[in-house]
Amino acid sequence: MRAVIQRVRESTVTISGQATASIGDGILVLAGFVNDDTNEDLEWVAGKVSRLRIFDDAEGVMNLPVSETGGEVLIISQFTLHARIKKGNRPSYIEAAGPESAVPLYETFIGKMESLLPGKIRTGVFGAEMMVSLINDGPVTIIIDSKNRE
Repeated sequence: MRAVIQRVRESTVTISGQATASIGDGILVLAGFVNDDTNEDLEWVAGKVSRLRIFDDAEGVMNLPVSETGGEVLIISQFTLHARIKKGNRPSYIEAAGPESAVPLYETFIGKMESLLPGKIRTGVFGAEMMVSLINDGPVTIIIDSKNRE
């Protein structure tokens, strides 16, 4: 699993001109899956996201996780995170999980995040043509890859 984490002041998902999910201060998670992602991958990423200390404490130091700030999390499925551009300029998405695998992985990941941050999770709609707007705070953007646990 690969995730791009952005600390945001606000973020909104719009589908067919209708805002379907919105958060204020918090984290936008763009989540991409591959066929061999396991429950362990999902748990590891969910744990990292929920405990990621990227919010300022009273001294202005990034030392707090979203759980201690009252912030929310917006999770968006994003198969293009697994784009390959080794040959040419047209991305290949061959490594990205297809819907039959990705939907259960996405739903399981959301469930894991909800168990770690109850009441704070909002989502997009898997497979929908989504417009995602955000105001990146910082900017703070972090990439997490369960297959490359640096």
